[in-house]
Parts: sequence; C-alpha cells; structure tokens
Amino acid sequence: MTEEALLQACINNEPMAQKELYQKYNSKMLAVCYRFAHNREDAEDMLQEGFIKVFSQIHTFRSQGALEGWIRRIMVHTCINHLKRNKKFNENVDLIHATGLQVREESIPSIVQAKQVIECIRMLPIGYRTVLNLYALEGYSHKEIATVLDIEESTSRSQYTRARQMLEEILVKRKIMAKPQEKVSLLAAFGR
Repeated sequence: MTEEALLQACINNEPMAQKELYQKYNSKMLAVCYRFAHNREDAEDMLQEGFIKVFSQIHTFRSQGALEGWIRRIMVHTCINHLKRNKKFNENVDLIHATGLQVREESIPSIVQAKQVIECIRMLPIGYRTVLNLYALEGYSHKEIATVLDIEESTSRSQYTRARQMLEEILVKRKIMAKPQEKVSLLAAFGR
C-alpha cells in the first residue's frame, strides 16, 4: 500500500491500515520516546499515547512534509506532556548559569557508539536530557524549547550546556570517548 493510500485508509479508521502504520513507525518512534523516558515502560506508555494522538489527528496531516516527521513531532510533544503531567521534568533540574562552563564542540563520538551514547544520555537528569534531546536531536531552538517547557530561554541554554558537560564526563568515565586534552569555552567560540 502506498503511503498516500495508507494515510487515507487511516483517516477512514481502517484497523488494518492503522496496524500497518503502527508497524511501519513504532520502532523508530519508540526510540524517540525512549530518549525522554525514565524506563522502557514509560517509553512504551508514551508511544501508545502518541499513536492514539496520531490516529485521532491523522485527518489534520496536510502532506506538506513527511508523514514520519509529523508523527515524530506528535511523539515528542506527547513525551513532553507525559513528563509535565507526571511532574518528572522538574525533578533534578539544575538552573546553573552557563557562563563558567567549559565545553568542547568536537567531542561528539562516532556513529558506531550511538547506542552507548543514547544510554549515557538517559543517565542525565530528566531536565537536562529533555533539553538536550529537543535541541541537539530534534532541532528545536532554545526559544521553542522555552515555550514548550514553560521555562526561560536562558534556562534552556544553561540546561543544554550543563547536559553537554555532564554527558562528556559520563562518556569519558565509561571510556566511550577520550578525555579532551584542551577544553574550549563555548561562549568564547561565540566571541563572548
């Protein structure tokens, strides 16, 4: 079935089409949810809730972009709402200011280590992890993150900077990446 035919069948609430759409995207979307979730059960709950929203809102998809991207956006918003509803976002949120932090931009490990990196990201406090996921992996701006999470833009920036620093420390500690020889201030790179 073509994506257009599948989409139309889902709009018509045809169970076989819904099952096919779910099977086509569930593993990719579970990976998205897993990055935000505390554990696999939470990720599966987010996934199910997200697909309920997908099927109830599929008639609003306008084919102006990829269906997968539209589904991903719903999943991300579902994850954020799940965290807010369960008050998990506010746990372990450190509002440290970014001015004194040292970060090395070139410290992103190779794709070969992606699974290990995702596991390390999941070790971050939920606030850091959420901002890191939204900014670095989902492409949100700090302004968008601030709006979605109902925080200050500066808080998003500091959370992201601190998340990067903590992630680098975890990756070095687990020997996934080598300890940087020289740290470069992120703010200095921007002339501040």
